[in-house]
Amino acid sequence: MTANLQNPIFQDEAKAREWLEARVWPNGPVCPHCGATGDDVTALQGKTHRPGLYQCASCREQFTVTVKTVFERSKIPLTKWLAALFLFTASKKGVSAHQIHRSLNISYKSAWFLMHRLREALRSDHKGQIGGSGKIVEADETFIVNRKGKSVRKGYGHKMAVLSLVERGGNVRSVVLDRVTQQGVEKIIRRNVHHESRLMTDTAGYYRRNRFGIAEHEKVNHKQGEYAYGDVHVNTLEGYYALFKRGMKGVYQHCGEQHLHRYVAEFDFRYNTRVGLGFNDFMRAEAAASAIKGKRLTYRRPDKHIQPPPY
Repeated sequence: MTANLQNPIFQDEAKAREWLEARVWPNGPVCPHCGATGDDVTALQGKTHRPGLYQCASCREQFTVTVKTVFERSKIPLTKWLAALFLFTASKKGVSAHQIHRSLNISYKSAWFLMHRLREALRSDHKGQIGGSGKIVEADETFIVNRKGKSVRKGYGHKMAVLSLVERGGNVRSVVLDRVTQQGVEKIIRRNVHHESRLMTDTAGYYRRNRFGIAEHEKVNHKQGEYAYGDVHVNTLEGYYALFKRGMKGVYQHCGEQHLHRYVAEFDFRYNTRVGLGFNDFMRAEAAASAIKGKRLTYRRPDKHIQPPPY
């Protein structure tokens, strides 16, 4: 199933609500206020109640499927939310707010905020570690130009840094850093990479001290034209960054520093739900829909929910 806008969930509010409820509440309605389920939750019906309204017998609160999610208090119809969700997750390099604005016939301001809400839903807390015995983890960093007016400072001072870790054949996790330092890189790798992994990096200064507590640390020297020997390389991350930068430069073009972590979360999510791991467009949209719970983002403070500490 792709983002075919003739599908009933993109045309009928009731169908859209039922589809979303099945993803957010796979085992039946759950009160977002106290967590009650089963017989404690009752659907309110009748002319005086709007469709999809429930009441909890435990805390006496009323709620719908969008309460305490990134969809809460939105005046955009749920049908358009789901259409945007499918377009967003099916587009390999992302989809711009202008494209959503034109396709769904909503204002650009609404489309811009809608997209940031969806990115907030995709943000992961990065629990646990990647890698393990016999597994390879690559670490690398990239920089996004942060232009302010017409003045661009030399060096890395005008760039925003993204550090990524990827388990070959598995998932990627990325963090945005104010500055890339040896101490910062060491803390991130120690927290996120299993100590029995094989770690592969280039020879940048951040990786020279080898103080990561990792079983094996192997490097490729890009300055000498070395990009791989045997299975030692960081080409997996180079490919990921190529896609990330095509999206950031070709689709989004402009990104405020306070929002970069959400764009990073978007590309991480799509990589971690790629076809190579058994996902299709429909499964990716379902995963995104189930991730909207417990997350809020307000228009007045879109930078309020900042990136959690990377270590």
